[in-house]
Amino acid sequence: MKLYGSYTSPFVRHCRIALIETNCACEFIETDQAASATQSPTKRVPFLEDGDLFLTDSTAILKHLREKAGQPFLAKTTELNDFCIINTALDSTVNLFFLQRDGVDLQAHEYTRRQAARIESSLAELNALKLPTQAPYSDVHLRLACYLAWGLFRNRINIDEHENLQNFLAGIQQYQPFKDTAIPT
Repeated sequence: MKLYGSYTSPFVRHCRIALIETNCACEFIETDQAASATQSPTKRVPFLEDGDLFLTDSTAILKHLREKAGQPFLAKTTELNDFCIINTALDSTVNLFFLQRDGVDLQAHEYTRRQAARIESSLAELNALKLPTQAPYSDVHLRLACYLAWGLFRNRINIDEHENLQNFLAGIQQYQPFKDTAIPT
């Protein structure tokens, strides 16, 4: 099995944590934007090869890894909904990051202002969740932690007004698989 991705991607990090948790043997192949544009139809990371199986989305990869290890993945509808809220916020945050990096004035466009508002309202909603401060962590918690850590690393989000998210992140930063997959600095 081969997982392709970057060390900074929050989507890839979540998959790397799942690999550690499931003890699945897998080769990690660092891949940049140029390589992912030619190797994956979605032109992004992560993507996974497992024999004849080729998966191009982190959610499908996570489901595959959990099922392969006999573990549940987002068994409840409410878990799936929370996971989707996180993905919505993460996608908006990533989009704004790349748009700004390409020189787009984020305040000059209704679309980008709406994306920023979506991020803020999603963070408020996520702050209201019941979040653990120690393991075990679900895939909802792992996705949230990967998002928060990436958003703070890239200076894309601010959680100063979200005490629950701060406490959650402080706790999960002590979790060994989360520590082992930290964004290199």
